[in-house]
Amino acid sequence: MEKSLILAWILVLGMAMAATPCRGYYSIAKPYVPAPKKVTNLHFFLHDTMSGKNPSAVVVARPNMTTAPNNSFGTVVATDDLITVSPDVMSKVIGNAQGLWVMTDQHVFGLTVYMDLGFTAGEFNGSSISIFSRNLVTDTERELAVVGGRGKFRMAQGYAQLKTYFANFTSGNAIVEYKVTVIY
Repeated sequence: MEKSLILAWILVLGMAMAATPCRGYYSIAKPYVPAPKKVTNLHFFLHDTMSGKNPSAVVVARPNMTTAPNNSFGTVVATDDLITVSPDVMSKVIGNAQGLWVMTDQHVFGLTVYMDLGFTAGEFNGSSISIFSRNLVTDTERELAVVGGRGKFRMAQGYAQLKTYFANFTSGNAIVEYKVTVIY
């Protein structure tokens, strides 16, 4: 009885694993034709504020010890910075830059930026672009990679050219001009 039960299970499992012929699932598929790509150029200002009663960037982790001469290597900062149409913080707010930047350079003031630039006004309201790149803050002009997006910027790629408009290294406050080319 036990041997016949085992034999029955082997037959059931064998039948369940038997290959069934494909019924043309792939034969009727149409070839993928991507939609034409769009290119959009954006220009805005990011306000990074680490001082005052309501900072938009705060240190969330700091190493116990470091060998960096500036003593900031390994510091992690969380951000929820305003994005405006001009360098004036009172100008029209068009979104927020939320993410992290990490002090990842032991020799110069360099960050690695992980940020989602979410737009809350205008044509791109509800859409965002994602940036993941190295940012050498001491360089006058620098370039960051756009690695993705959502909403109208789904599957985005491109680059952001940054230029420091204002920086106070004592308080940690900065205003950075962004000129972004997005391909989506």
